[in-house]
Amino acid sequence: MQIQYWIKALRLRTLPLAVASIGMGSFLAASRGLFEVSILIWATLTSICLQILSNLANDYGDSIHGVDSSERIGPQRMVQSGYISASAMKKALFVMTFFSLACGIMLLKTAFYPNNMTEFWIFFGIGLLALLAAIAYTNGKRPYGYEGYGDISVLIFFGYVAVGGTFFLHTKTWDWLVLLPATSSGVLAVGVLNLNNMRDIESDKAAGKYSIPVRIGYEKALIYHGLLCRIALICSLLYVVQLPNPQWYQYLFAIPIGFLLYRHLRAIGLQPPHKLDSHLKELVFISLLFTIFFGICIIVY
Repeated sequence: MQIQYWIKALRLRTLPLAVASIGMGSFLAASRGLFEVSILIWATLTSICLQILSNLANDYGDSIHGVDSSERIGPQRMVQSGYISASAMKKALFVMTFFSLACGIMLLKTAFYPNNMTEFWIFFGIGLLALLAAIAYTNGKRPYGYEGYGDISVLIFFGYVAVGGTFFLHTKTWDWLVLLPATSSGVLAVGVLNLNNMRDIESDKAAGKYSIPVRIGYEKALIYHGLLCRIALICSLLYVVQLPNPQWYQYLFAIPIGFLLYRHLRAIGLQPPHKLDSHLKELVFISLLFTIFFGICIIVY
């Protein structure tokens, strides 16, 4: 039954990352007393569509470029396995591009039309860049993901664009301090990508995909991963510190999140690459919990 292969191709376990980033921006806006349910809904749908587009594009691109092979450790890819044809996946990319654009336009219409058309077109341009980034990661003659630039792209789009952009869509204002929790969300998403690349380090190296772990080696990639997780916690704490008259309970999110990140880092430090896949899903879950706990702490005042 082909539907099960399409469900696998969607990689549903990655979708909480998209939700977490939008949720972070929405919590930040709510903490300023500016929040719109309709913007949350359309922003979440847009982000999920873009994440699915990226997942399908990666399945297609990695298979076309020969990165996915029988030696790959991670979850089975549908095009490489032959369960979904390359032509069918290409059509699905066009469909998801349409849905991403449609949801994005509805989001911008809800936020800016008709009184803020300058912002409408600026954000429309940013949305087109997000679409391009989702597809070009593993597609084209020189996919930027194969050159080791995936990490910075994830930081920008899951962090600064998703969190900062959502905050602006709600509030119609900007605060540079929002970049602190945006960095937290971004580096945790980078951590998920890093785990993925650490898991596939040998097959990526053989296929000529020069991810960060391939470039610096497995041991240094572990250190890099630890830095990403620590930066996430530090940036979020720095944001709370600068709040006007912060209360002690607004720091409480750091206790469960710090414990979960500590346990996560300790666990992956004991695992070889082929055992990392379950920890990838674990970090996605931690990222979502981080948004929820942090968000609750900053709006309860």
